[in-house]
Amino acid sequence: MEKFFSIVRGLGLKRGPERWLGGVCGGIAAKLNVDAAFVRIAFLLFALLPGPAFVFYLAAWLVLPDQRNAIVLESFLERRAGRP
Repeated sequence: MEKFFSIVRGLGLKRGPERWLGGVCGGIAAKLNVDAAFVRIAFLLFALLPGPAFVFYLAAWLVLPDQRNAIVLESFLERRAGRP
């Protein structure tokens, strides 16, 4: 599982500091070098499709590192395994 998180970190995509909810749209906007509003609008349009937008956002929040390079899912799995 550690290899997966290393690959995710290697993508250079992080949840952004401009956060409304989890920072996913802000992080994508920073990586694409566009205004976060454009990414949020695109996500809202995508959200009109039933179901997949929420699942995509939740998955991105779980696996994209934040500004400190911490990944929520990785931290959760380490705590469950009993590692500090």
